[in-house]
Amino acid sequence: MSTHSTTPAESEALIQADSLCKFYGPFAAVNDVSFSVPRQQVCAFLGPNGAGKSTTMKMLTGYLSPTKGSVHIAGKSMQTERIEASKHIGYLPENGPLYDEMTPKGALKYLGRARGLGRADRKNRMEFVAEKCNLEEVWNKPISKLSRGFRQRVGMAQALLHDPDVLILDEPTSGLDPNQLVGIRKLILELGQSKTVLLSTHVLQEVETLCSRVILIDQGRIVFDGPIDDMSQRETMSNRFHELTNFQTA
Repeated sequence: MSTHSTTPAESEALIQADSLCKFYGPFAAVNDVSFSVPRQQVCAFLGPNGAGKSTTMKMLTGYLSPTKGSVHIAGKSMQTERIEASKHIGYLPENGPLYDEMTPKGALKYLGRARGLGRADRKNRMEFVAEKCNLEEVWNKPISKLSRGFRQRVGMAQALLHDPDVLILDEPTSGLDPNQLVGIRKLILELGQSKTVLLSTHVLQEVETLCSRVILIDQGRIVFDGPIDDMSQRETMSNRFHELTNFQTA
């Protein structure tokens, strides 16, 4: 059950970026980026290192303020209604910070309280993410002792805990073994049936398996936005796509 008091219309764009710019002095890390992502879509957000991908994701989640432009999440302005907008987001940054001294159980309990989940909702959501992220065997083990794959799954559990409408996932399968990959990819597909998912990855199979749409950014600007099939049928763009993304095949 969702923890939000209102549910946006199914057709509404749950992620709306308008003319986003981020300047560091004269350098434009992101320059006039606009796009929207509706509910029930898993969208790949791709580009080479330094293209502006992570900067854009940080602006979408409120971790960075744009120099110009605006972000709306589920109709809430990230600039003027940040707390309300953030309630709708689950964010998994690449190599995101964790509470190393806590166990997964303790960290998720603490975060559930911080999110304002009541006792019953917190218990139900903790059980849900423990099962979906396969954390049962390390539930009471210090996070500092966990492998990279398990730490990544704790990060995914944190992003899912409050049942957000929007998931922004930066390299969500990084560090997972082949069996774990299958489970997390299946979970992302399930989540995409009811939520908005913006996914960054360097694994080609993930884009082909999970995503119906691709947004490709290069040098701070969007150079392609459309169905993956459209891009693969355009030889010049397809070649540029593979050159820019430096895909892994696993």
